[in-house]
Amino acid sequence: MTHTGHSPLAEPAKPREIPDAAIAMIDAEGTVTGWTQAAQRLVGYSAGEVVGRSAAHVLPPPEDAGRASELAEQCRAQGGWSGTVAVRHRDGHTLTMTLRVSLLWGQNAGTRWLVSVTDIGSLSSEAATGPVRESLLARAPIGIVVYDPQLRCGWVNDAMERHDGVPRQRRFGRRLKDSLPAFEAEALEVVMRQVLKSGTTMVHEFRAWPPADRRREHAFSASFFCLQGADGTPVGVCSMTVDVTGNRRARERLAILSEAGTRIGSTLDLMQTGQELAELAVPLLADHALVDLVESVSFGVEPSAVTASGSRPVLRRAGVATIDPGVPKLPFVREEVIHAHRASPFAAALRTGRAYLEPVLDTHAGPWVDHDPVRAQKVRDSGIHSLMVVPIRARSSVLGLAIFARSEEPTPFQEDDLLLAEELVTRAALCLDNALRYARERAAALTLQRALLPHRMQGGAAVEVASRYVPADIDHGVGGDWFDVIELSGARVALVVGDVVGHGINAAATMGRLRTAVRTLADLDLPPDELLAHLDDTVRRLNDEEADLSDEVGAVVGATCLYAVYDPVTRRCTMARAGHPPPLIIDPQGQVSFPDLPTGAPLGLGLGVVPFESAELELPEGSLLAFYSDGLVESRDDDIDVGLHRLGAALAQPGSSLEDLCSRAMETLPTQAPADDVTLLLARTRALQPAQVASWDLPNELATVPAARHLAARQLTEWGLEPLVRPMELIISELVTNAIRHSDGPSRLRLIQHRVLTCEVFDTNTSQPRPRHPHSLDGDGRGLFLVAQLSRRWGSRSGADGKVVWAEQDLPSAALAAPPMLQQGSPGHGSQQRT
Repeated sequence: MTHTGHSPLAEPAKPREIPDAAIAMIDAEGTVTGWTQAAQRLVGYSAGEVVGRSAAHVLPPPEDAGRASELAEQCRAQGGWSGTVAVRHRDGHTLTMTLRVSLLWGQNAGTRWLVSVTDIGSLSSEAATGPVRESLLARAPIGIVVYDPQLRCGWVNDAMERHDGVPRQRRFGRRLKDSLPAFEAEALEVVMRQVLKSGTTMVHEFRAWPPADRRREHAFSASFFCLQGADGTPVGVCSMTVDVTGNRRARERLAILSEAGTRIGSTLDLMQTGQELAELAVPLLADHALVDLVESVSFGVEPSAVTASGSRPVLRRAGVATIDPGVPKLPFVREEVIHAHRASPFAAALRTGRAYLEPVLDTHAGPWVDHDPVRAQKVRDSGIHSLMVVPIRARSSVLGLAIFARSEEPTPFQEDDLLLAEELVTRAALCLDNALRYARERAAALTLQRALLPHRMQGGAAVEVASRYVPADIDHGVGGDWFDVIELSGARVALVVGDVVGHGINAAATMGRLRTAVRTLADLDLPPDELLAHLDDTVRRLNDEEADLSDEVGAVVGATCLYAVYDPVTRRCTMARAGHPPPLIIDPQGQVSFPDLPTGAPLGLGLGVVPFESAELELPEGSLLAFYSDGLVESRDDDIDVGLHRLGAALAQPGSSLEDLCSRAMETLPTQAPADDVTLLLARTRALQPAQVASWDLPNELATVPAARHLAARQLTEWGLEPLVRPMELIISELVTNAIRHSDGPSRLRLIQHRVLTCEVFDTNTSQPRPRHPHSLDGDGRGLFLVAQLSRRWGSRSGADGKVVWAEQDLPSAALAAPPMLQQGSPGHGSQQRT
């Protein structure tokens, strides 16, 4: 047998003391001739009480004497025996043991028996993994040699010759140096001397090439036991050698798999995970490793099915690792696109989901070789001689391939290598699948966020706006904060910012529902305090729905909100808040102030009995309104007043653009990821010039209708809007007629020229107009239907002393062709109002 020296498998040569098994030696007549300290610990008898006496004194109990004779006959007939027997302890109780009897040969055809007894319950946890114990339980071949105190071979079994190829006749009376290399013999004899001196068991591990398998290095574990005579002095050393190659490989596989748990999947990046798999495999498993992902997977999209009749599979190389990146030059480039030939093992693995092993790689024939002869030649030049292709599978889908190759290591891949590769790839597949799910969920979350937040904010003639949004859940990019800018009638604009309790996609979904509700309520032109009251009802209904779905009291959906309406005609801003921080107002000179705005209770807390209150203030043109969420001004380290002061200082920069101010404000945030969502909405006020607004008070008389048409026509002509005179006359005629018919007090007509032309009619009736669907013979009821046909949009809103009905017309530069009915005249009848 060829030895590599006495280096153990993983650490410097250092014998270990392990009580692996209890050993006794028996002569041909059944008399105990040698005893060990482990045997004394196991059954309680000392060497003086057992050596020189019949083994039946200990094994088995007297009532099983017939069984003992039967075992003896089986041992003689079969050359040994193994099984479970009852052993008598010194104190009288019986132990159930695993016993193995091995036949030993001596000079002149003499025989002896070596009895090995193992009790799993009495051995230590360290011994429970001992190689001799494992071999005894598994009935694996154990090479046994018994040496005298001078370390000369006296007894040996047949299995030892199969381990090292040395015939037993060449051993008797000789020391180890006569059959082993000097350095190995010396190392083993040092161990045996220590065993003779201490009486303890020691284990020594070494590598060698046995005669039966000289192509592969094997690992052996030799356990040495001190045999004692009746007086307790050493009479010899028993060596039991076990081939632990399989154990060593198992340990190596476990080490690789353990390392995979820490090195693969450190990020949720698909391409990086593929590279980590390749780097782990080299050189632990292969000399070269490639990881190719289905191209859609590399972009975070689920793979489609690969069919035999379909087009060639397209992969993207995610991982490349080689034992020597410089020599030779291999045709492996990370992130390159790979078109797998349909007849190649790569396409077959993708199609079937089964691994492919080619111990001896043939790179000279086959359609896939002919498909790319240049690459095939480079592979041949690299010396690659063995190949494994393992599909990366997750949830019944093939995400890609892991390819392993050997060039420097002469041993070809074997089945156990393939099993290890499959286990390694399975673990990597879990990480890749997690990354794929993350990519898909993040894409869905971002799509949701983009759908929920405003795409293009327009403040119209009222304000200039800019915004920033940073979610606390940066991984998914979604949160519960929202903001909006809603254009209202009469050139006004609504500004809103809100904050749903929580983060992530659930908070974002709730935020989307509330944002939709706010837009719906804003279309009703409700005052800010009334809008918040309706929004509070909405949140409370959401809480009730959640409780009904879970059949228990669920987590309360809480939210804060700030809603403001700015009118550029009057430069007045009306706002109300529900538990939200107040806005910052920076005047054109850079002075920062906070309006005296009632706080209001947060939405959804069941405090609807406390009404929300609005506050109204007049703003100079060019004032800056800053709406924000608490994530911008609150921190773990500072009080909120510090954050407000910091935000005010960043925004108090007259003349700076809103985008620059947004950037300055966000720079005040801590460098670490925010603990809460951060939202900022800036609005710089504009004012309409007096020349852009015209209004007239009208008496409550039908004779006023022609005068109103005439006043409006003259004003439109002055504004250069002659094309709108005819449709606007018809609209005014209908709206003023309705106001006079259905209200008791005077009315007022107002025209506003901004991005559109707005006509407003104020009256004292609080009932909102409702269009009717008149029958063909009805004499009236078509007025509001006519208004809807002539205007781009129309509606009504409540006023301080009644209501306002309004209609808008596109200015001539953006106007569409005039509706056909303008050429047919108009019935001129007012609509009947119904409440």
